[in-house]
Amino acid sequence: MKKAPVFFISHGAPSFAIEPDALSEYLQKLGQSLKDIRAVLVISPHWQTSVLSVMTTPEPPTIHDFSGFQEILYTLQYPAKGHVELAEKTMQCLLDAGWGVHADHLRGLDHGAWVPLLYLLPEAKIPVFQVSMPRDLTAKSAIALGQALAPLREQGVLIIGSGGLTHNLYEISPKETAPAGYVKLFADWMRSAVLSRDIQKLENYRQLAPHAERAHPTDEHLLPLMVALGASANDEAPFVFDGPIYFGMLSMESYFWGVSD
Repeated sequence: MKKAPVFFISHGAPSFAIEPDALSEYLQKLGQSLKDIRAVLVISPHWQTSVLSVMTTPEPPTIHDFSGFQEILYTLQYPAKGHVELAEKTMQCLLDAGWGVHADHLRGLDHGAWVPLLYLLPEAKIPVFQVSMPRDLTAKSAIALGQALAPLREQGVLIIGSGGLTHNLYEISPKETAPAGYVKLFADWMRSAVLSRDIQKLENYRQLAPHAERAHPTDEHLLPLMVALGASANDEAPFVFDGPIYFGMLSMESYFWGVSD
């Protein structure tokens, strides 16, 4: 079996689910090319826990974990089944790497998972499960978490880190507002560090990257990128999707390891 890919997808606002753009078009085409995927594992900033947790729900419900958006969004469902066997293997991988792990038999799919999957795998026929983000996760430990999950790719598990390359809701503006200057400076720095696989820089991005704390007042939306990077191999170069910037501050730039552009 060919090793499954690993992605970092900027999932944007929940309204991305009903407002397709160039990224959604790319995800649709990419999904049609995916072969031999047994399950999808998603790391999302919208599931944070005190102890690292793995979703073992056989039929996870669709969680509408947001408010104030278009009514139609609350009717959307993503009825993929879970994969208990691979979730349990994931727990074993994490235990072997020294992580403390909890099984969650009730957890559903948050919008960080189902919004991009509506485009990537719209038929919801491939099982999906999530791994939580510990609340004390750092850039360094997020990379280590990805390294612990990497062996699952050999078993046909597509790993997706779902977040946002920039995410400062304190500065949100109307959707089509011109991007703030700091957004591109931060995104360019991050792209350079990821493409050169400069782990030391990435682990210390809050001290080194321009406008890091403005781009991410809290960094839970960026850490899934670190997980995805950790799950990729040293000799894998990602395809970078140069996504749009919405609301003046929300970069949709995304990274895809193990695919052809």
